[in-house]
Amino acid sequence: MNGLEKITARIETDAVADAARIAEEAKLQCDAIRTEGEAKAQESYWRRVREGVRNTEDRAARLAKAADMEARKSVLACKQEIVAEAFDRAEQMLLSLSGEEYIAFLAGLAARASVSGKEEIVLNAQDRARDGKTVAARANELLSADGGTAALTLSPEVGDFAGGLILRDGDISVNCTVAALIAEARQTQASDVAAELFA
Repeated sequence: MNGLEKITARIETDAVADAARIAEEAKLQCDAIRTEGEAKAQESYWRRVREGVRNTEDRAARLAKAADMEARKSVLACKQEIVAEAFDRAEQMLLSLSGEEYIAFLAGLAARASVSGKEEIVLNAQDRARDGKTVAARANELLSADGGTAALTLSPEVGDFAGGLILRDGDISVNCTVAALIAEARQTQASDVAAELFA
């Protein structure tokens, strides 16, 4: 083998060795890149899983709060309906009092609402025709018993209301109709009624 062949063989051997070394280094680099890529992919995957779990938990918490709020609103609406029904029943009970109880109720209203003791009592047509004079007389008895002026009179005017009365002194009127009393009670006593009903 001459010198040129030896040099060529040596170059070829070195080239094969370099190629094998370069291929091995490339394989190692590819494995390292693949391992790093897989690690990054796993890290990204688990980060997204954690974010998804956190987002799902947050959404579930928001939905639970919204559902709780809706449930509370529904319960409140039901309670308000029950309280309203209680006041409606109270109104019906007052309007359906028997003769003597109703007269005592009207007389008590007139006596408590009277300021001067000289007002006129306005009743609806049915109450005026049936019990008007008795109501005025009983109201005066109550005022007299308290030591006040007792000169209430039955008005010739007839009121357009279901029950109760209006006490009038000139231009000043005190509305003691059952509807007005219940409306006032709804405003001032609804929370007390609710507390009693839902204790």
